[in-house]
Amino acid sequence: MSANDSVSLGNPLLMKRAPEKLEPLTILDTTLRDGEQSPGVTFSAEDKLAIAHQLARLGVDVIEAGFPYSSPGDFAAVTAIAEQVEGPVIAGLSRCFEEDVRSCARALAKAKRARIHVFIGTSPIHREGQLRMTQAEVYERSLSMVRLAKSFQDDVEYSAMDTTRTEPDYLAQVLNGCIEAGATTINLADTVGYATPDEWRQLIEWLYAQVPAMADVTVSVHCHNDLGLATANSLIGIRAGARQVEGCINGIGERAGNTALEEVAMAVRLHPEVFGVATRFDHTQLFRTSRLVSQLSGMMVQANKAVVGGNAFAHQAGIHQDGMLKDRRTFEIMEPNEVGAGSSLVLGKLSGRHALRERLAALGYRLDDEDLKRAFVRFKELADRKREVTDRDLEAIVADERQGAAESFHLEHLQVSCGTNLRPTATVRMLLPSGESRETVSLGDGPIDATYRAIDALVQVEGELDEFAVQAITAGMDAVGEVTVRLRHDGALSAGRGADTDIIVAAAKAYVQALNRVAASRDSGPRLTPERMGAQKVATEVTK
Repeated sequence: MSANDSVSLGNPLLMKRAPEKLEPLTILDTTLRDGEQSPGVTFSAEDKLAIAHQLARLGVDVIEAGFPYSSPGDFAAVTAIAEQVEGPVIAGLSRCFEEDVRSCARALAKAKRARIHVFIGTSPIHREGQLRMTQAEVYERSLSMVRLAKSFQDDVEYSAMDTTRTEPDYLAQVLNGCIEAGATTINLADTVGYATPDEWRQLIEWLYAQVPAMADVTVSVHCHNDLGLATANSLIGIRAGARQVEGCINGIGERAGNTALEEVAMAVRLHPEVFGVATRFDHTQLFRTSRLVSQLSGMMVQANKAVVGGNAFAHQAGIHQDGMLKDRRTFEIMEPNEVGAGSSLVLGKLSGRHALRERLAALGYRLDDEDLKRAFVRFKELADRKREVTDRDLEAIVADERQGAAESFHLEHLQVSCGTNLRPTATVRMLLPSGESRETVSLGDGPIDATYRAIDALVQVEGELDEFAVQAITAGMDAVGEVTVRLRHDGALSAGRGADTDIIVAAAKAYVQALNRVAASRDSGPRLTPERMGAQKVATEVTK
């Protein structure tokens, strides 16, 4: 469906003609960097690579693959993405420190197209409260690090962190200096989601007037959702002249999250006459990308989430159903298949390995022979229990196989006894990191509580269950259930997910995955994030 066709679904009295030529809107996806800063989210290098390949299929212009200096794991992930993912520009984030910039350059060395993204807090709150730096010191540090990044890559982005709480005149001075130093993209960051749309538009328009050089570079907006305004502010930023939007799939990210890119993509697609821009997205990949990120992050997508939520195309009220039966346009401004949510192809127990491979390839999954063999065994097991295996079921199988590839703890056996007037009892056998297989029996208040107590007794990892959620992946009595848990350990959250037709088994898988992530994070040590920059180190450098 063309842009003009999509406009016709709305109210013709409110529509204007779309421009003859739409300007390209660059989309920078930061799911792998800012999205990973969501509490409880830790992507492995394999997770990041899988998401990056899917983002390339979606048509993202720039993938911010990570923060190379923050940890050896992040450096390895950025390096792998730079080497293996083709199409998008691969970006690495860097604080305004020389070692950060050099680390970023090394990680991106083999990318066909690369970008170094440097940032520093420019607001008085960040300068004085965190960095212990003066205006002049932040200004000089910004320009010197842009120049250093430019010596490695022509494509350099500069972000003024906490743009909306920075003194406007000082902000204009910094941005002008960074453009002269070689920045090709200037990112305006509403880091704490503080701005209202009117304030945001006025600031961007004022900056364009004060810094004429901004007309010669790409102006970007990076909005957080603390007040629920991230998508609105990103869209109004486009109206004010921004031609790059930064955000995450499903709107994940620090605190309340980032701009949800699927919302921006569909808003500009349905309203070309308002925004005058177009993305390169293959919109049919949106739902698929959302599901992959949800599975690997352990963060469920709320049912009423715009564009990709389970209820986004559901109609229950009688008047809505009547309207839909007569004309879909009465209560739908876009169709499910536009975002890839309308797939109905199913496989059954008579389907062969070739059919499974072809369907997984269509869903965007590339499995080698060994992975396919394991997935096929799981598929046959599920097909024996379900009459039809849907795309959502296949996604769950692949997600489970991925998480099982690098386990410290592995669930080998689970048996639960419970019922009226019975004390729930769970028998669990686990394969431990030592290679030893151990079994124990525990009682509990319910079957899941008994299961978790037994697992705790075997793995000896202290943690507190912070959140437990369950949903059906597909409809019907034989539906596969998906469980998501969050486990708190030493003040940090680790997420896990599991899927099975037996919800108790799904709950056990989710809990074990969360424990595996706790073990992995404990072994790798703390990870540095931009919002935890280390003010002491900055202060030390400034006083040198």
